[in-house]
Amino acid sequence: MSIPTKIDLNRDTIRSGHIRSLIRAHATSYRVLTDEELHASLTSMFPEDGPQGDAWLFGYGSLIWNPTIHFAESRCATAHGYHRRFCLQTHLGRGSPETPGLTLGLDRGGCCRGVAFRIPRETALEELEIVWRREMVSDAYIPRWLTLSSEEGPIRAIGFVMNRDHERYVGQLPEEEMARTIERAHGFLGPCAEYLFNTVEHLDELGIPDRGLTRLRDRVSEIRSAAGDPSD
Repeated sequence: MSIPTKIDLNRDTIRSGHIRSLIRAHATSYRVLTDEELHASLTSMFPEDGPQGDAWLFGYGSLIWNPTIHFAESRCATAHGYHRRFCLQTHLGRGSPETPGLTLGLDRGGCCRGVAFRIPRETALEELEIVWRREMVSDAYIPRWLTLSSEEGPIRAIGFVMNRDHERYVGQLPEEEMARTIERAHGFLGPCAEYLFNTVEHLDELGIPDRGLTRLRDRVSEIRSAAGDPSD
């Protein structure tokens, strides 16, 4: 199966349903959630008929450097009880059926430093619908309310944690296997390595570096250099 032409992940491509339609047409190993299931999942987070105040969203991967939503404020924050890991296999966005890639998930244990985004109550459901259409393509993630810590105080935020029962969950892979998988994978959203490199770069810029991801980035760069690929 050939990789579709590169598509930008932005508000328009998410809201139009183009990316979901593309995934639905090519996904063979898992089921894509329907619009009705997405809506039910989102509204279940707000049993009182919508947010009663501003909503917070926790980003730990590509949401940090490409949030695609309008927000009023962002803060560095830490989620406790979960850590960031390349534990979700992707056959399309950052990989292909022939050469799957990996994306990040919040897996059990430890802690994870990321970014909390505050979305005004008036636009919260509209903006979170974009997030749901982006993150909840299948049920690989489970939306949960997390209690984050930040310099400004605790934050109750929505985060997407790993569904360990999903068929694309790969658990804790050896670092070398992760590096080689990420180095070679490429999908319609671009190279898997680009996803890793952007995450490391923006965590560093925020002053919340992830040593494990930095080490993984360096190993991917070494593999590329050894293969004579200058596109680091």
